[in-house]
Amino acid sequence: MFKKFLPNEHVESIFEIDPEKLKSRGIKGVITDLDNTLVGWNRPDATPKLIKWFQFMRESGIFITVVSNNTKERVRRFSDPVELPFIYRARKPMTKAFKTAMNDMNLKRDEIVIVGDQLFTDVLGGNRLGVHTILVVPIAKNDGWLTKFNRKMEYYLLQWMKRKGMIFWED
Repeated sequence: MFKKFLPNEHVESIFEIDPEKLKSRGIKGVITDLDNTLVGWNRPDATPKLIKWFQFMRESGIFITVVSNNTKERVRRFSDPVELPFIYRARKPMTKAFKTAMNDMNLKRDEIVIVGDQLFTDVLGGNRLGVHTILVVPIAKNDGWLTKFNRKMEYYLLQWMKRKGMIFWED
């Protein structure tokens, strides 16, 4: 049961995800969370470094779709200027939004990765769908009240996984 919360990979930031490495594994698309994965939850716009990463991914032939539990206004404000398709109020860890994004990109499960900063939404949802998952370290150190609760539960789960030898990265 706990394996559903275990990501396939762990990286410090989105910038460690290299399109050439993805392509070498047959990956053609990235479904990514927004808040605390791409930018801090309280930052409305993409950073210049992130815009360059999006361009690099596009030039490499990797599709990107933002899938967020946040509101339409929040996700649109971020996604429209950088010309990324998006799904809002995704209800992650439910899989419907992930399936929609995958179908919109016209890709199969083994051709995408799901990237996010939370075990209980992004990783669990991706694992439920049978997709390769990548957990990133959250960008912001502060969160909304619900995410604070989730982070505390994630902390205990990660500590348990470490004790069981299921994960090997450092916090």
